[in-house]
Amino acid sequence: MTKHFDPSKFRKSLTKSITGVHTGFHDPSTWVSTGNYCLNYLLSGDFHTGVPLGKVTVFAGESGSGKSYICSGNLARNAQEQGIFVVLIDTENALDETWLHAVGVDTSEDKLLKIGCSMVDDVARTISEFMKAYREDYDTANHDGEAPKVLFIIDSLGMLLTPTDVNQFEKGDMKGDLGRKAKSLTALVRNTVNLIAPYDVGLVATNHTYASQDMFDPDDKVSGGQGFIYASSIVVAMRKKKLKEDADGKKVTDIRGIKASCKIMKSRYSKPFEKVDVYIPYDSGMDPYSGLFELFETAGILKKQGNRYRYVSKETGEEIVQFRKHMTNEFYDQVMAEFDIKDLEVEVDDVEIDEIEN
Repeated sequence: MTKHFDPSKFRKSLTKSITGVHTGFHDPSTWVSTGNYCLNYLLSGDFHTGVPLGKVTVFAGESGSGKSYICSGNLARNAQEQGIFVVLIDTENALDETWLHAVGVDTSEDKLLKIGCSMVDDVARTISEFMKAYREDYDTANHDGEAPKVLFIIDSLGMLLTPTDVNQFEKGDMKGDLGRKAKSLTALVRNTVNLIAPYDVGLVATNHTYASQDMFDPDDKVSGGQGFIYASSIVVAMRKKKLKEDADGKKVTDIRGIKASCKIMKSRYSKPFEKVDVYIPYDSGMDPYSGLFELFETAGILKKQGNRYRYVSKETGEEIVQFRKHMTNEFYDQVMAEFDIKDLEVEVDDVEIDEIEN
């Protein structure tokens, strides 16, 4: 009689003898909200879960588009509220403690470690040394849910330097790094992906974009090459718009804040090419409900009826007809609670074709 193969010994030997090898599946179990319900939904398929631990997420956009607000602000704060330790790597020397406090981030030593880095090599060494100690201390405990949860935030990849950049600057010879930065960033992200995959450790990074010179492909391009984009689980492209609306949605002439236009370029948990405008008023901060009206209207959940909109509750069958300006946060909470992901699965192919053609 043929004996069944027992993989336990092989699995244990494999993971101990070969660095970087891990077995089994590691689906994300911990998610951190971006602070906006619609953006969360487009990233993960859930209004309350945005960025997963165990993966790499990149927010890329022009200056002032809201990248740091979402990553170093909202994600750091929301991670801390879930008991996740935050390692904030500041490469721009721009994340002052006063600003972090203003957006609700706790800078206590037991909640946050802020590191200033300027070199790609230093960031790589920091993550590598941290994960080496993490594996030694918590590898067994991790499977029992006892290992601490950690979120690395790099703000930003675009400002990181290579040794070539530094050497040339010291010599006054600025010829460029001959593509070394793109290769270094790719190596950084690829290695990090493999190191954090089995653990509740995540990486979120911001990056810069530049205007495309290709008339047939006008979308902004992510700086630093495309290599690290392939290794990332989620990539969000951001553009800055002027917010010229008041709290009731009426048009005004003065600028009231930033309208961060977010386009999901890549996601392994939801369909790509979806977009949302996230409102960040200067006086009140990000509106977590911004973008929901457009999402529900596009899905046909809110149907226009004259100058008002009609919604039929899935749970009670109640018909609600009201003007957009009268839609409260409680109303949006009700719709989100009754919302079904299948409601958005309409003409997906047409959407993707239109995006490619544009």
